[in-house]
Formats: sequence, C-alpha cells, structure tokens
Amino acid sequence: TQKGGTAMNTLTAHPHVVLSIAGSDPSGGAGIQADIKTISALGGYAAAAITAITAQNTLGVQGIFPVQPDVLRAQLTSVMDDLHPTAVKIGMVHDAEQVAVIADILQRYVPPFVVYDPVMVSTSGRRLMTEETVACIEQNLFPLCTLITPNLDEASLLMYCLLHTPEEMTSAGRTLSSRYGCHVLVKGGHLDGEEMCDILCTQSESTTFRAPRTHSNNLHGTGCTLSSAIATRLSQGYSLHTAVASAKEYVSRAIQQGSTLRIGQGNGPLWHFGFTPHTEQESEPMPERGR
Repeated sequence: TQKGGTAMNTLTAHPHVVLSIAGSDPSGGAGIQADIKTISALGGYAAAAITAITAQNTLGVQGIFPVQPDVLRAQLTSVMDDLHPTAVKIGMVHDAEQVAVIADILQRYVPPFVVYDPVMVSTSGRRLMTEETVACIEQNLFPLCTLITPNLDEASLLMYCLLHTPEEMTSAGRTLSSRYGCHVLVKGGHLDGEEMCDILCTQSESTTFRAPRTHSNNLHGTGCTLSSAIATRLSQGYSLHTAVASAKEYVSRAIQQGSTLRIGQGNGPLWHFGFTPHTEQESEPMPERGR
C-alpha cells in the first residue's frame, strides 16, 4: 500500500524491525498483543520483550506478575544482538529496576527511534506506579526517547496539576519537552466534547491534531495501538509529524471497524486489520462437534 495505508504492505527482504517492550494481555486487546497486531498490520516486523504477565480482560485487570529484571535484560539483549530494531516502543514498565535495565539497553544499543507510552494512570484514574518509579523514569528513560505519549491524566501527573483545555495541554507539552529533551504528544481523549484533540510539542512549537470523536464501547488498547503505530511509521522513514498523523488515521479506522465487535463483556478491543470483520450473518456456519 501507499504511505498512509493500513495492512498488506508489500513484503521486502528486509522489513523494518520494531521491538515492543510491554506487558502481556491474555485477552489480546492491549499490551504486547495489540502492539504485535499493529506493527504487523502496518508492514513492520514485530519483536517483543515482556515486562509483566497480567491477568486481565475486557472487564479490568485482575493481577500483575512482573518479570524479573535479569529476565527482561536477557530478552532485550537477545533481540538487540540479532535483529537490530529500527524502532522501540515501550509500554507498561513495572518498577525502577526494570526502568534501569531498559535505560541501560537503550544507551548500549542506541536504536534510532524510541516511542514511550507511559502507562502511569489507570482508566479509572488510579496511579499505577510509585513516586520512586516515576522519578526514575523522568530522570533515566524519558531523555532517551524520541517521543513520549502521555494521556491527559499522565501529563497532569507529570505537571503536578490538572489539565483541562487544549491550551493547557500545549503549555504542558512544551514544558515537558524542554524538561526531558524529547518530543511530547499529549493525548486529549479524556477531554469533553465531540472533537478529539492531540497535541504534538517540541520545546518551541506545537501541532494540533483534531478529529471527530468516534463513539464506541471498544477502546481497550487504544494507547498501545497508537504508540506502536507511530514507532512503526518512524521505522519506515516517516517524519515525526507524518508518523503521528498516519498513526492517528490508523487508530481511527481501527476504532471504527472495531465498534461493532462483540468480544468480552466490557471494554472490548479495536480491530487492527485493514478490513471490516465479518458479522455473524456473513460468517460460515460452524460445524457440529464430532464431524
């Protein structure tokens, strides 16, 4: 497909490798699973290093079982030594020890692009990290990133104040960009109104991306999908601005196409692939057991 398309890119002998560092979601909607679907749908080659095994589904998170730091380091070293990823996407990081491992690996191998979706606050507004871990991320990990993608709650946490408007998001994004020396995409999905507003900031300028809000009960994994899509587009040579625009278009389509899915009993997943899923009426009948 041409740039800006979704799935089924022409296969090349050397596809761009994108490494996802994140938690595993057994229900398949978020985390490593969402990242692998996204990277693959956009024509990249997905590698993965797991930070935590989770017990979760569309109804919520029932348990988190972090991977030991030495196990995480072994995963990352194996991928870096052999596959040489062009881009790295970071999602859920459990504690300061994991932060130190990831920062050390990034400094040692210096991948060209690093996109970090800082999963610091749950959908319900509960903090998911200790202050020590957040401070370690701010000091050691953010400065190694090309782009961080905090949502409104996470940007508010980093700014020590609540953000309510696009103007406040812009000011916060520029402040955070200056503080950490990286680009910042402040996601405004939690703003009121019928228009979505995300703001990409550097220290000196900002770009606002606006789109109509798509109403859906299936939004599980949206942040994971966006950040891994941006990482994939950066690996393919897109400029940062174009990578964000393309990734947002992809996520919008995935939300629209997933809005009618009936998977699970709660906040269901997006549909990551470039076609509309079959409805039950269109599907082939299932054979009876024993045939």
